Amino acid sequence: MRTKIRKIYMGVTEPRWPKAEFDISIDIQKIEKILANIQLKSGFDIEFVGGDILRVPSDIEKLKRNIGDVDGILAFNLTSGVGRLFREIVDLGIPTILFSQPYSGHDWSAVAGMIKEGKKVDVLATSDYNEICSRIKLIDVIRRLKETKIVYIRSGGVDINYATRVKEKFGVEIISIDPNCLVDLYNSVDEKAAEEEADRWINNALKIVEPSREEIIKSAKMYLAIKKLLKDEGAQAVTIDCLRLFSQKVLPAYPCLAFSRLNDEGLTGVCEADLSSTLTQLIIGYIANKPGFVSDPVIDTATNTVIHAHCVSATKMDGPNNEPAPYIIRSHLEDNKGVSLQVLMRIGQKVTVAKLVGLDTMLISTGKIIGCPDVDRGCRTKIMTKVTDARKMLDNWSGGLHRVVFYGDWVEDVINLGKLLNYKVVFEG
Repeated sequence: MRTKIRKIYMGVTEPRWPKAEFDISIDIQKIEKILANIQLKSGFDIEFVGGDILRVPSDIEKLKRNIGDVDGILAFNLTSGVGRLFREIVDLGIPTILFSQPYSGHDWSAVAGMIKEGKKVDVLATSDYNEICSRIKLIDVIRRLKETKIVYIRSGGVDINYATRVKEKFGVEIISIDPNCLVDLYNSVDEKAAEEEADRWINNALKIVEPSREEIIKSAKMYLAIKKLLKDEGAQAVTIDCLRLFSQKVLPAYPCLAFSRLNDEGLTGVCEADLSSTLTQLIIGYIANKPGFVSDPVIDTATNTVIHAHCVSATKMDGPNNEPAPYIIRSHLEDNKGVSLQVLMRIGQKVTVAKLVGLDTMLISTGKIIGCPDVDRGCRTKIMTKVTDARKMLDNWSGGLHRVVFYGDWVEDVINLGKLLNYKVVFEG
């Protein structure tokens, strides 16, 4: 679905800034051409709609009647004296970006206070109209979240109150599926299709250490079953209480390999029924167009590093249209059963590490991959990251164990998205 952004121009009839008797139509014509070019060349599936001109308070009532179903608002303060108009736009509750070019008005000065009030608003105070693209991307992320479903597989299902709050906050729908439904799909998978999927993994691996071909075929069947389930439910993400369900012999195979494949394809697969990490991977994954690596962090203050380890990793950490990293087919380390991957991520790569805590705080840090430890301790895929201050991270750790690692530096985008989704960003380390 296309992201719709409403254009709104604000300018009083008798301004003081940028000058007396200023004709706002000149700026509007210029901006319309710029936005048409941005829509054409931005790379996002967006549509600028509207083009409302607000000059007096009564114009707001007309806007409210006609605004329609839009994902965001892009407002321009072309003169001074439009503070009341802008406040009423923000109060609509639609994610709003104010573009305030130099010598227009002073409304940029009110935005920080609005954000502290919990309003969904951000401001670009700049002469560079190309900066609009950075905020268009974030409104597109918000639209994608509203169209996202998470399949949650755990005995007893999801907490309804939590699922309701997630829907209200982010627009993401969480649907509970009984584990036996997945087992039924697993049992219905075509054996030949599973063998072909298994052979794809086998033929592209550096080597196989523990699992047999039969075990890899079972994991391939699990992938095909989960993929069918996502298609049937119209979902883009899945998280499963995998450790418990496998140990209880409910699941016939671990979903580790399935999650790796889903993440390579641009979908989201997260282990341990961890909804916080799933939401983190969706939010930042939509920003970056890259999968996340959910990890158990290991802090080493002696080397000022954090090792991120888990038995589920995408091979295409650069995104689904990029080349995969080398991998070794291994067992799940904690019980030496099933199939997982030991992915050799890129040395020297800068990473962003994050975790959504509750629904109102995003923990975040950055690091640089300096190694992929190959030791028989900890989960199969491991990356050692150099961080700013490992001791500080240790002393201030919060939000549970898991963190989600992404290739690239996405801190600024995460901060700016927080203004539109009303979460605060807390730096770790």
